[in-house]
Amino acid sequence: MSGKPFFLMTDPRHFGVFYEINPWMQPQTWGHDPAGLRAAAASASGALRLAIEMMGGMVELLAPVEGIPDLVFPANGAVVLNGKVLLARFRHPERQREEPVLRSAFLALKARGVVDEVLTLPPAVLQEGAGDCIWDNHRGFFWAGFGQRSTPDSPNVIEAVFGERVVGLELASQRFYHLDTCFCPLTGGEVLYYPPAFTPAALARIHAHVAPADRIEAGAEEAGAFCVNAVNIGRQIVMAKAPETLRRKLSVLSYQLREVDLAPFILAGGGAYCMTLRLDRRNRTHAAMRAAE
Repeated sequence: MSGKPFFLMTDPRHFGVFYEINPWMQPQTWGHDPAGLRAAAASASGALRLAIEMMGGMVELLAPVEGIPDLVFPANGAVVLNGKVLLARFRHPERQREEPVLRSAFLALKARGVVDEVLTLPPAVLQEGAGDCIWDNHRGFFWAGFGQRSTPDSPNVIEAVFGERVVGLELASQRFYHLDTCFCPLTGGEVLYYPPAFTPAALARIHAHVAPADRIEAGAEEAGAFCVNAVNIGRQIVMAKAPETLRRKLSVLSYQLREVDLAPFILAGGGAYCMTLRLDRRNRTHAAMRAAE
């Protein structure tokens, strides 16, 4: 890899909303205009890719597979850090069809030297990838969601696999079913999050690790617009179309916001972060070692 942030996305050719496994999914709406929405999805995916490239990132496209529409959300496919890949295991049968496709894709990336190891979860542990496990580079640990899609034992497994500290956060709402829908650590140390998505115990853990000045609370409109589900590179952030309230919050903190109309993907319960998986993420020790090579 070139040293640029490197993201995996999926060609959206076979994307559609054909079933309901979260409260956002609207197959009826999709069915009213599938051709128009598929064209809009292709445009939105291309705009997101362009935004990431303009922010200094690189994007590789995963080939689509007909009949596996949620493959467009590769963030859910694995946890990746220091060249190590921990493959996801999905709760719903509709998404379990992605598992062999993702395994083959990551083994191909390993053969090219893009990643170093591809590992699987212990039996019976459910863990839905980076959607439920977010690396906080500022603090040097993982935040891991559980309680909706990932099982309560998954944070301990992640800690054992990667040898990194993991702070588990129990999710309280089916509407915010993955951590990435309601929680986004930023490069400056701030955390954008939606408090009602968490149990009281999880909120207490967030408050214990994030200073009040660094907590950016998203409102219901901002979270409902899938704006917490964002990709951050340096002082730039790309997300779905944002309410003016959130634009102001981020502008005050000197973040440059890039907005993309992701409406077709929001019909499936996904946004900018869901649609990407960062492959080059490293902790500070590994990053320093790579820089010295």
